[in-house]
Amino acid sequence: MRFVKMHGAGNDFLIVDNRALSLSEAELSALALRYCARHTGVGADGLMAVQPARYGGDYAMLFFNADGSLGEMCGNGARCICRWGYEHGLAGQTQRVETTAGLVTGERIDERRYRVRLNDPSVLDERTARVGDTAYPCRYAELGDPGIPHAVVLLDDWDAREPDRLRELGRALRFAPVFPKGANVSFVRVLGPDRLKAVTFERGVEDFTLACGTGCGSITAALTKEGLVSGRDVAIEMPGGTLTVSVTNDAGRIRDIFLTGPTCVVCEGELYETD
Repeated sequence: MRFVKMHGAGNDFLIVDNRALSLSEAELSALALRYCARHTGVGADGLMAVQPARYGGDYAMLFFNADGSLGEMCGNGARCICRWGYEHGLAGQTQRVETTAGLVTGERIDERRYRVRLNDPSVLDERTARVGDTAYPCRYAELGDPGIPHAVVLLDDWDAREPDRLRELGRALRFAPVFPKGANVSFVRVLGPDRLKAVTFERGVEDFTLACGTGCGSITAALTKEGLVSGRDVAIEMPGGTLTVSVTNDAGRIRDIFLTGPTCVVCEGELYETD
């Protein structure tokens, strides 16, 4: 089976064309679990399967986390798959990609930079999560319907904390009871006007990733609603690179979340059996 490995700001993925193979979700899940493994597979944060469109899009994608679980959508993955779709002739400069969370539109800016319109928030509120004796105020967002759950935690010293301790906190918040679906957890520090620094502990990977596109969209949506950023070209520095997000604030209703950033084709190859 042929595959392409890509990454967007360090968030890496395996892409397989399932239009002719017609593998089931269970079979694709098993592929993700096997080949996303860093030591015994190719290594990736997730696997994306290109599917035939069913609802008028140019094509569809199914996204699987590295643990084999089916995800609703992935922002950086969507940017990568838009490049794949363009370079494989599935669509032109503008693309419509069907995802589990709804239709995502993408735009080719240049050879490597792509912009996607993420799903509008179906939930955007504030919740308090407790870890031990400490209460953590969280901005909670779900992008799409069913929504991708994200908890946004302002923590000015997150990047000065011992990595393993921060990882423990991310894992504890990820399973906090106030998030019934679990949550991707983003720690955020404000660097200046419309400049943020963040890292995301992701469901399905169960660790920090180098970048999270829907995390950046959720961060910008939540902080724009509170007036902490303008919502226009908000630059978010993540470990793998900087992503830019713009949103529309319609009297407190956040919509039209656009995520822009780089894509990179790492390699192409053939998947074989592994032990």
